[in-house]
Amino acid sequence: MYDIYHYTGGDLSTSPAGDLRPVTGTERGKQRILRRLMTNPGEYVFHPEYGAGLGQKVGQNVNLNEWKALISGQMLLEEAVASSPAPSVSLALIEGGVSVSVKYTDATSGTPETLSFDVTR
Repeated sequence: MYDIYHYTGGDLSTSPAGDLRPVTGTERGKQRILRRLMTNPGEYVFHPEYGAGLGQKVGQNVNLNEWKALISGQMLLEEAVASSPAPSVSLALIEGGVSVSVKYTDATSGTPETLSFDVTR
């Protein structure tokens, strides 16, 4: 299945032909994981429980164990993430936010993947 190539917070991408760029496979999974982690619960009218809401947590006191549990649980809700082995979440406090690195196994290809991003103001 194709989705439109889009990372949360970025612009849509175009193909060399000028059409909207499609995304599939592992890249599609990474984009969907990041979208889930950054979306605030209640933002999707028809799926009010969708999302981890990491963006809204910036500026609050960071409980690293809470963040790890939240990210791990949300990761397992994505079809692109294999449940075994479980995703591994690493967090580091940075200026103005948190740096996140997640290691997981792609459910389709069976290959190990890493997704790293910062959650900042």
